[in-house]
Amino acid sequence: MDTFPDLGSLDDTELKKLIKELTDEETEVSYKRRILHGKIDILRAELVNRLRHKHDGGEAPVITGADVKQLSDILANRQTTVSGDAE
Repeated sequence: MDTFPDLGSLDDTELKKLIKELTDEETEVSYKRRILHGKIDILRAELVNRLRHKHDGGEAPVITGADVKQLSDILANRQTTVSGDAE
């Protein structure tokens, strides 16, 4: 992170430019945060669906170490093949 400038040494034009740059950066970070939240929501919904499927199939509806590993792989973009019969 850049050091914060001495505000007293900035003229009005420089101060307005700095405000615009930081506002633009904040907008970009907010956009990325919204995208991440959307991805997290999708992943959580997928995990709930999988756990519901396991429960409907007679398996215990708990999150296992394998579930956590699979979710970690998805988050790390290491796509694994998932089949209803596997495990």
